[in-house]
Amino acid sequence: MKLIVAVVQDYDTDRLLRAVSELSLRATRIASTGGFLRTGNTTVLMGVADEHVASGLEAIRRTCCSRVEQPANPVVGDLTEWYPSGVVEVTVGGAVVFVVPVGRFERYDGVDDG
Repeated sequence: MKLIVAVVQDYDTDRLLRAVSELSLRATRIASTGGFLRTGNTTVLMGVADEHVASGLEAIRRTCCSRVEQPANPVVGDLTEWYPSGVVEVTVGGAVVFVVPVGRFERYDGVDDG
């Protein structure tokens, strides 16, 4: 069993979660914020069996695409020192992914067996 931790841009999250659901994998989404552009990110946690890691990673690759954006005005003010022209384009999107081995996994469903 592995834990896939993917930090993705909010823009890509719904598409990723639909793809994960179509694969019959489970995921938990946690709202997070990026440091550089101060934009919304989502951290997606997926506990998957070893044989499903490749399909989970492929879903991330397909749905989390990078793109070029111009940051909002407050950020541009911070960046004009680095880019005197005042026009700044930044590549955003994609994903940062960690695959971590899981030593133990338990699921509690609230059903009382006794």
